[in-house]
Amino acid sequence: MQRSRYNSSAQLRTYGGFATVASIPDQDTTNMASQTWDPNSKSFPTRAELPSIPGAPKDAAWFWGKDDYIGRLNLLTPSRVKAAAAEIKTGELARMDLPLNVPEQPAFGRETFKHEIKTLRENVAYDDTYFLNTQSGTQWDGFRHAAHASEVFYNGAKGTDFLGPNANDKDSIHYWSQHGFAGRGVLLDYRSYATEKGIKYDSASSHPISYDDLEAVGKHQGIDIRPAAQGGDIQIGDILFVRSGWTEDYYSRTAEQNREIGLRVFGEEGEGIQRWTGVKQEPATIDWLHDCYFAAVAGDTPTFELWPTPKDHYNRLHGYLLALWGMPLGEMVDLEKVAELAKRNKKYTFFFTSAPANVVGGVSSHVNGTAVF
Repeated sequence: MQRSRYNSSAQLRTYGGFATVASIPDQDTTNMASQTWDPNSKSFPTRAELPSIPGAPKDAAWFWGKDDYIGRLNLLTPSRVKAAAAEIKTGELARMDLPLNVPEQPAFGRETFKHEIKTLRENVAYDDTYFLNTQSGTQWDGFRHAAHASEVFYNGAKGTDFLGPNANDKDSIHYWSQHGFAGRGVLLDYRSYATEKGIKYDSASSHPISYDDLEAVGKHQGIDIRPAAQGGDIQIGDILFVRSGWTEDYYSRTAEQNREIGLRVFGEEGEGIQRWTGVKQEPATIDWLHDCYFAAVAGDTPTFELWPTPKDHYNRLHGYLLALWGMPLGEMVDLEKVAELAKRNKKYTFFFTSAPANVVGGVSSHVNGTAVF
């Protein structure tokens, strides 16, 4: 495996507002970190420097409080949101949600969107109803969506917290809505970079996007993708968007071609399985995603990460992002107009706002997102 130039062992020895983790019995698997980090802190530990939490999976970063269910959204403090507003220069808007019926045939066997108009009084008043799976199109994966390989969800929650006689609202997505979701967006437009470099691929294939690829995209755009603490341009609380060209490819195909792709089966190997380009599951990428302290990450494919996960995977990125770090994960985000405005303005950062669903017990949500340049 090619070693990335990213150095996850960069030293960050002064952690303002950090507290050491108290000793907790190993059998206690919920709310195991009794101490909290200060969201306003200007430095945080790298993945290699994370304090261990007894009883929690390795790399767990449950340090925002025993009853915290917003994870890295804690980093979207008033001062950071205010600073992000300075990104607004032209006032141009880019909506980042696809139509609710796109894709018409969702991947992984999910239900298709259904819309019905109801007549209340003909020619006078109408209602309408939606039937949908929140995972069928543009979405935020909430913390209830995917566990770590150890079957533990964010901050020690278990499946029994979501369904059954002891169900409660741990990890519910409504907490995101109540907190608010806005900050500085950063686009890494891999598709435009690849096209210019003569790299051809179909986003419905297992084409990996490595850390070295993302670093090259950043340089192409004039961005040093290292964290600011290591001399780069990524600020604590930034919201990352990676464009692979999935939306462009979707609209270039026929409806039947898209249907066949959406109906591919879930599997690890063989013909006719779900395959999607995405961020590669490699140590350099995992370190980078952690150490930048993104508030959230998102892409334009149905999986964000390379799919299927290679056999030599260290863990699916979903397990790291959602369960270990509490980092919202967006998929099938429409990045076409964002990329267009970024290229036109030669500016790949922007103000971003999202309105997750205020659904108590919710697993996922539409992004309801807008970029403002």
